[in-house]
Amino acid sequence: MNHAEARQDLAAAFRWTARENMHEGVANHFSLAVNEDGTEFLINPKKHFSRIKASDLWLLDANDPDSAKGEDAPDPTAWGLHGSLHRHVPHARCAMHVHSTYATVLASLKDSRLPAIDQSTAMFYNRQIVDEDFGGLALEEEGTRCARMFQDPSVRTMIMGNHGVLFIGDTVAECFMRMYYFERAARTYIIALSTGRELRELPHEVAELTASQQDRDRVAEADFLKGMREVLDADEPDYAA
Repeated sequence: MNHAEARQDLAAAFRWTARENMHEGVANHFSLAVNEDGTEFLINPKKHFSRIKASDLWLLDANDPDSAKGEDAPDPTAWGLHGSLHRHVPHARCAMHVHSTYATVLASLKDSRLPAIDQSTAMFYNRQIVDEDFGGLALEEEGTRCARMFQDPSVRTMIMGNHGVLFIGDTVAECFMRMYYFERAARTYIIALSTGRELRELPHEVAELTASQQDRDRVAEADFLKGMREVLDADEPDYAA
């Protein structure tokens, strides 16, 4: 993928996140590595998700703190979390962090694990990690601590206890699809809990099979992003500018 296309994919993800009301205005960040070792990455400046354009994205160097300084620069938590990810986790080519409603409710429960109770929740079966040691804003030290929890390449979803949720992946399409379905899965789970009735969890064999059938399906991910961009091309074409 060329640099321009990478910028457009990431800008589309911001716009769609705003449409889904999973944003925090100008806070939270998505990043995408653009060099071979993953240390140079695109990230959003202080601009509302619904207004991000491809040309707005900053190019930072994870080994150069000065690259994150300047007018409308990404805030310190962007550097702390995403700089750490791209410095310490080479397989985290793309990273998306949000405080979306249902994922954050889940992260606030004593048991923040997302169990497999349907097809969407099963996507994350044995493929999630829960961070139970929230230590404040994701500045340098906290960001590094979180990054080091992603050393197992098979784990690409982190439920950040008392905080939110973090996803890593190879592409914007992979990361965004995982983020989108996690929020919907968390919604299903939280609503199911609210009934006060006993949950019907899938047996291990079925949950693992369902997860493996959906795990990093490149065709489905590409189709998902393509459909999203086609809508934006018609409704908000300036995202690609």
